[in-house]
Amino acid sequence: MAVVAPSFTAQLEMPLPRQSTGQLMRQPPAVGESIERSDNAVQPASLTFKDLAFSAKLPGGEKQTILEPCSGHFEPGQLAAIMGPSGCGKSTLLDMLAMKKTAQYSGEVAVNGRPRDPTLFPRIAAYVGQEDQMPAHWKVREALEFNTALKRPANSTSSRKATADFINNLLEAFGLAGVANTYIGGTEVRGISGGQRRRVTLARGVAAQASILFCDEPTSGLSATDAELCIKALRVVAKRMNVLALVVIHQPRREVAALFDTLVLLTSNPGRMAYFGPMGQCPSYMESCGYPVPALASATDFYLDLLTPGAELDASDALVAAFASRQRPGLVQVVDEALKAEGQTAKEMLIAAQQQTVQGNQGASVQKARLGPYAVSFGGQVKALLRRKVLLTLRNPGAIGMQIAMPTVMGVVLGTVFQGIGKHAFGIAQLQFIFILLTMLSLQSLPLMPLLIEERVFMKLETSEKLYKEGAYILTTLFVTVPLSILGATIQTLIIYGFAQLQFDYLPTILGWTLLLFFLFDALFQCVAAAAPDGEQAISMATPFLVIFMLFNGLVVTRATAPVFLRWIFEISPTSYALQSIVLMMAEDADETGKFLVAGMGYRPGENMKGIVVIACMTAVLRVLQVLALKYLNKVQR
Repeated sequence: MAVVAPSFTAQLEMPLPRQSTGQLMRQPPAVGESIERSDNAVQPASLTFKDLAFSAKLPGGEKQTILEPCSGHFEPGQLAAIMGPSGCGKSTLLDMLAMKKTAQYSGEVAVNGRPRDPTLFPRIAAYVGQEDQMPAHWKVREALEFNTALKRPANSTSSRKATADFINNLLEAFGLAGVANTYIGGTEVRGISGGQRRRVTLARGVAAQASILFCDEPTSGLSATDAELCIKALRVVAKRMNVLALVVIHQPRREVAALFDTLVLLTSNPGRMAYFGPMGQCPSYMESCGYPVPALASATDFYLDLLTPGAELDASDALVAAFASRQRPGLVQVVDEALKAEGQTAKEMLIAAQQQTVQGNQGASVQKARLGPYAVSFGGQVKALLRRKVLLTLRNPGAIGMQIAMPTVMGVVLGTVFQGIGKHAFGIAQLQFIFILLTMLSLQSLPLMPLLIEERVFMKLETSEKLYKEGAYILTTLFVTVPLSILGATIQTLIIYGFAQLQFDYLPTILGWTLLLFFLFDALFQCVAAAAPDGEQAISMATPFLVIFMLFNGLVVTRATAPVFLRWIFEISPTSYALQSIVLMMAEDADETGKFLVAGMGYRPGENMKGIVVIACMTAVLRVLQVLALKYLNKVQR
């Protein structure tokens, strides 16, 4: 039998008569039908990899090979599938190609024959992982607009119209036009289905208009119909926009597999390459190796049966050997030639894309292409995030209730408990009232920690795609969440104060210190939420700080009763400074009994400014730590 040597680049499709983008997106052409390339296609990018390999370090110190050295080359406009049994290194290979692998690996990756630029590569590539993590109160169209605004910002009326048309086409392509204005939803918010949510995630990746699109298991957990719709849409995007789309997919059915141009087959234990070539030529190649696809059988199912070690039809070693003798020599030659044929650099691609945008949109202002890792300025990032944050907050009754309604209710409850206490002589009861007031205001932001951790998940995924910086996210939180919490804290203080009927002269001092404490503890809780792996551990991490500051305040533990080696805590205890300032102020109007009581608490007059400086410095330090925690901790591990 003649040996079949598949070519390593996809067959070029004959162009169809010109159609509008919308028509092509609404009715994806059947398998075998060509798709005309758009005049606004992205800059072409080929992807070449040589000797990519990965080994994991086991707890005992020895190394386990996950993926043996492998090489390959993909051309622009291809839709390529990476398949193989579990543990074969499919996602590992994809992550290395996408520059998402956080662990160290070996080998080289080139774009257009040039070494991959670590700074600009995220600008020309997009990655769609297996996580469909998005805010529940976000609408489908808004999700696509968000990614587009941060990856391909419109700079004129005409370009904004072109962007709107592009988003409409994406909605059509992924079968989402009917739910464009529906909430994405979640466990507590009714929204779109799981299959539709997966398609939104894919569409967001495409919205970046990147030249290379990486998709990890995009059809996982989807129905057969949803899976086919997703891959059809990716095929249209690849051909229409000249995007190189690499897809890790486990076991697609026949109709889905036929949509791919190129197939990469891997086997496991360890991961090794067993086939690299056109999808349509794989059956004849397998037959030439002595493994014809049985009649009426699914070819992809049969491939996996052959490549799964230990399976009944296991032929993994034989197919790896066949690949080494039949395909690898030609593939190595293709790779070497591709590495020598240098095309556009990432910088040149970005400049060309900017010029294309200006030429294609009359009236567009001429701007220099941004050549950093982010397509939008820091101010633009804040603007996009701020718009989303405001919309999500206004749509979420729970968030507003937690920050406004709950403090109001607690203010009424505590106010009722301490009603009229201001009319009594200064004593223990009023000291307890001040302590409870400060404590409740300090805990104002504590219930928000789970929400902050949930938002952090979105932020991590989005910052890994270089949509925006961590600092822009923090500023947005400060502009929206903090003002709402301050409003809630102020309302609660005023309600309690009104019920207590304290002298009006005390209000500025009490309100000022309560807000200072709020700023500090809000920074503390947000810092902990940024650092903690989950909500449970966040509470555990925050509790020691709360306990210490609530104890060392001169009322519960005084300088006289505290152990000598712990008295330094009073110098940094924000609650101690606040309570000391308020109590000393109220003691000036107290009788001798009240003044004697205060004297026993060990308070020192004249430390108001010192307390303000200490609290301000601690707040600043916590905000810096929050930024560092968001940037360097809880990263998406791959």
